[in-house]
Amino acid sequence: MKKKPLYLILVMAALLVACSSEKEVQWSVSQAEVQAPAIIPQPQQLELGEVAYEVPSDNQISYTGEAAASARWLEQLLDGAGIPAGVSSSQTGGWQLHLSDTLSQLGEEGYRLDISDRGVQIQAATQAGLFYGIQTLRQLLPAALESGQVENQPVLLPELHIEDVPHYSWRGTMVDVARSFFDLEYLKKHVDRMATYKMNRLHLHLTDDQGWRIEIKGWPKLTEVGGDSAVKDGRSGYLTQEEYKELQSYAAARNIIIVPEIDMPGHIYAALRSYPEELNCPDYTNIAPRRATPPEPYHGTTVGWSKFCLENPAIYDFVTDVIREMSEITTGPWIHIGGDEIQDPRYEEFVVKADSIVQDFGKTTIGWEEVTKAEVSNSLISQVWHGRVESVVDVEVIQSICGHFYLDHANVEGQEHTNNWCKSDGITLEEVYDFKSEHPRTLGVEAPVWSEFVITDERMDDRFWPRSLAVAEIGWTAPDARNYEDFFERVQQQVGRLNAMGIHYYETPGIDWQQGQRSDQHNDVFAGFMPE
Repeated sequence: MKKKPLYLILVMAALLVACSSEKEVQWSVSQAEVQAPAIIPQPQQLELGEVAYEVPSDNQISYTGEAAASARWLEQLLDGAGIPAGVSSSQTGGWQLHLSDTLSQLGEEGYRLDISDRGVQIQAATQAGLFYGIQTLRQLLPAALESGQVENQPVLLPELHIEDVPHYSWRGTMVDVARSFFDLEYLKKHVDRMATYKMNRLHLHLTDDQGWRIEIKGWPKLTEVGGDSAVKDGRSGYLTQEEYKELQSYAAARNIIIVPEIDMPGHIYAALRSYPEELNCPDYTNIAPRRATPPEPYHGTTVGWSKFCLENPAIYDFVTDVIREMSEITTGPWIHIGGDEIQDPRYEEFVVKADSIVQDFGKTTIGWEEVTKAEVSNSLISQVWHGRVESVVDVEVIQSICGHFYLDHANVEGQEHTNNWCKSDGITLEEVYDFKSEHPRTLGVEAPVWSEFVITDERMDDRFWPRSLAVAEIGWTAPDARNYEDFFERVQQQVGRLNAMGIHYYETPGIDWQQGQRSDQHNDVFAGFMPE
């Protein structure tokens, strides 16, 4: 073997000494006044220190365990804030991510966030926990990072300790793409915004009388025919299976699970129109009153008039095929079968069979609360929307009570293009926030926007924001830790971020919405980002 030159040996020794004696980074204290952070949703435990620290010009992200992907999220965030940082698996650095199963008390989604003179440290038992810790940190950084317009000035972070776990495991929204279609681009934007505020379930209402919005390869006319119609002035179209898979991957990277709904046995005219001979009774006796007759499309808003021909056993071949394909392309554990607003003597029989079919394909069934009139399985999840059904089974529930969560309703009384059948004067931000569940088996909350009158991206934004901020806090923060006046002040301090993100929100009265100019395009520091 060749001998190494003496000078090379000396250089290597010097590097080893330097590495072994490396000191932890120490951040300098700023003279600026410490500002209480306006985090939404409100963390379960937040201890604010007395000083603030100036983020240094030289930064290093270090991680432990399997947190490499989380380090990439943090790197992307800091880059957007004008804080370039390298990434390594060393134990030193001003930005530390610790992933350890010894932190099991934080559960599947909890985290700890500490900011001190040693920098920023986020700890969790799971990647999801680290992700949510990064979202909290995001709200401590300048809002302008969302649009990449951060000014060249010192970035300050308050000294604090946060220990945070969600109150509910289900924190969702629902987008009705069936009445009027919303495409992959918009749905990704919505996923980005949900993730900012730690929401984790996106329910897609994929089928209804007005349109069928998901490709089913075994029944191609569902989209060829059923996908070409929409509510009056709405948009037609559908998601291909590849687009649906892409959306799921994009959402999963942000810890959001897509929940597909194939609404049946009612709300089914788009399918009846696509396959009239296979799914209808002779003379269309299953369509009453006849607001449309195949092959005529339906553009109206009235519901509760279409259904399968439930006395025809062949409909279960269709149901089985559709649920099989949806199960094969759905990565999440749930398939929603709808089941609301129908009267038929065979209704309960259908629901039990549909629930069984879902289970046969390895998924868990969700249905609107009417399905619990039948002896469905104990694993089924009931989505409660009016609370009047006397359930014959004891199952977990998702709370979507229309008087609090149907966000297609007006933000304030008299708002145009709103559907206010549940609450005629609309649903204010405070009325969303005031919801509390008394059901002992509540999984969480979900806010739907039905699209009878929500036919543009701007209207969908208007219905969801800022009221989705209240939904996010209800889902995450324990009821006894919530206070509307405090929440309202924090919403005020989120305006700059909402403007930077280009959200076409409704200007809720009492809030100063003129904090910077609202961007005319979708911005998000994580828009399109997928960690390697």
